[in-house]
Amino acid sequence: MKVISILGSTGSIGTNTLRVTSSFPKEFRVAGLSGGRNITLLARQIEAINPEIASCSDKNTSAELQSLLRQRGYPMARTKFVHDVEGHIEVSCHPESTIVLSAISGAAGLLPTYRALEKGKSIALANKETLVMAGELIMRLSQEKQVEIIPVDSEHNAIHQCLRGGKKQEVQRLILTASGGPFRETPKEDFASVTPAQALSHPTWSMGKKITIDSATLMNKGLEVIEASWLFGASHDEIDIVVHPQSVVHSMVEFKDGSILAQLGLTDMRIAIQYALTYPDRWQSSLPSLDIQNLAKLEFYKPDREKFRCLDLAYRALHTGGTAPAVMNAANEVAVDAFLKNELAFHEIARVIESVLDAHAARGITDLDTVLRADNWAREEAKEISRTPNHFAIRG
Repeated sequence: MKVISILGSTGSIGTNTLRVTSSFPKEFRVAGLSGGRNITLLARQIEAINPEIASCSDKNTSAELQSLLRQRGYPMARTKFVHDVEGHIEVSCHPESTIVLSAISGAAGLLPTYRALEKGKSIALANKETLVMAGELIMRLSQEKQVEIIPVDSEHNAIHQCLRGGKKQEVQRLILTASGGPFRETPKEDFASVTPAQALSHPTWSMGKKITIDSATLMNKGLEVIEASWLFGASHDEIDIVVHPQSVVHSMVEFKDGSILAQLGLTDMRIAIQYALTYPDRWQSSLPSLDIQNLAKLEFYKPDREKFRCLDLAYRALHTGGTAPAVMNAANEVAVDAFLKNELAFHEIARVIESVLDAHAARGITDLDTVLRADNWAREEAKEISRTPNHFAIRG
């Protein structure tokens, strides 16, 4: 039996992971759950799973969660309740867990994932920011502990599957596919009037707010380029992005002989999650097969980098290296949050990120403290830029 801890259990990846594990009750046991502030959902998960440990965002939320569970008659002695980053780390490092599904959104997922690796846990990685911020440290630790990181993101999961068809030295190019988001055909001139509600209306996937906005700006693809670079040892000029509105081809690998292997599948994250949890084996799935005969068309386009400027900013950060990706990621998180609060226009998200990168002198990464200091600096810088009236007009 595989014993799992789930970081981010109340998010879309976390809930789908529980759907996968519940399909194989004799093969999987969930020992730890780490959620956020959705105590209603987390309480239902705890009642269904009976985990040894459960964590949520903070002390007050944990108290509310425990009160709710007592009211519903849950036997509290079954589960240890913890909270905050330390609690998430305790969940990820639970001694009985052998696999950690890392799906906490944003930079908050870095420390729990890193600590789990230190304990030699296998990682099913759905948190892009972990590798964006500290890819060098994460991959080095993975090699030291001889633990493989299996990606859960559909694009990287697809590449991981395709790479089983050839040797690393035979690879010429990694091709990440993008749906194009809700504004693929929207003129750039209309970006200034985009509302959060419009940006949160994704045409293909159902995801959390932050990642949905990243998909709308295509920063999601930028983060995936950096993640792919670390996961698969590819340089920035060996990774391409194509817009594929149907989201049937999840990514491709081109080999030196001109062959291209592609992974196709339903737009259902349970396929990638099950692959990551069962690797290197493949288990029978309860999901329907992809109906290839009724696929009307498969389209592929070059992304409009002038319209979606976050792509080039991500490539720039990857090429610069060191702390630049962590700074870019932090600035993006602040800018997206400001946009969702109607404090920043949609088209200004990229401008905030660019301003922070311009102000940053990248340093080499020697330890986690270096990453966290860069992250903190970038957040304060991005907040200052976001709330400064006429900042972009002053800069020209």
